[in-house]
Amino acid sequence: MRSTTVLPGVPARPSRPGDVPLHRLEVAGPGAPPFAAGSFEEVGPLSRWDRPHRHTFYEIVHVRAGSGTHVVDLARWPVRPPQLTVILPGQVHHWEGGRGPEGSLVLFTDDFLVDHPGDRAVLRELGSRRLALDAEHDRSIRCLIDELVAEHRQRAPGHGSVLRALLHVLVVRAARLPGHDAHGPGPGTQGRTAAVAEAFARLIGRPEAAGWTVQECAGRLGVTPGYLTQAVRAATGRPPGRLLIEARVYLAQQLLAHTQLSVRQVAARTGFSDPAYFGRFFRRETGHSPGAFRKHHSRHHPSLEGPSASA
Repeated sequence: MRSTTVLPGVPARPSRPGDVPLHRLEVAGPGAPPFAAGSFEEVGPLSRWDRPHRHTFYEIVHVRAGSGTHVVDLARWPVRPPQLTVILPGQVHHWEGGRGPEGSLVLFTDDFLVDHPGDRAVLRELGSRRLALDAEHDRSIRCLIDELVAEHRQRAPGHGSVLRALLHVLVVRAARLPGHDAHGPGPGTQGRTAAVAEAFARLIGRPEAAGWTVQECAGRLGVTPGYLTQAVRAATGRPPGRLLIEARVYLAQQLLAHTQLSVRQVAARTGFSDPAYFGRFFRRETGHSPGAFRKHHSRHHPSLEGPSASA
């Protein structure tokens, strides 16, 4: 997940001809959390881009007004506010037609979920749904996002911990919302290719998939490696090998941050027989050694409440 967040002004890596444009999340400065929140206007014109593109980050979109169509991977979803949408890293999407969406966005990378690793699976589930909101749920979601936006703007001491806590509440509350968008995706957007890509996404989220090759994944899904590559590229704009690497890195991050396993044991759990090679792999993908990552992310966060008074 190297370069998922960059300082403002850092040029994007050149893409190959035909690649879907890849947007990265800029951070305010060194040490700033990989997170942003605000209205469509505050996030910028690319938040309403009408050209297919993909992100290195998650995007939670709360649409409160507007019309048109939101195209995500192979599905076309009518914009009928108020509604909540989760766009996953790698998903190809754009907005088209109608009056551009109005509302708020919450942007964050995989790295930001280290304190709540279970949220990743919840977000993947939410990524397949479009949640229509009634008035009560719309107010509740809006209040949570407004809190995230205010905390992000103020950047008071400890704001990273507060942002992670509020985001976790938002994800849990979103998972409780009832039902799917009643209108669903437009016709002609689903098929075997999309189903294979979705099955691949679920497959690589399993811990035992660490170290699997594209060929092994294809065999488990009952397709050829060539067809799997075609399906995943059509759905995400990226090759399955790259997504396997990112899933492997994420598993290593979870183990380093949330277990007492040694680096050698983490290497073995993620499919590496050579801990030194694992260390080089991890540094190449994250910019940090396994030890440095653990030191930063395993520290106990200070309590959000003050110390209790003695009885």
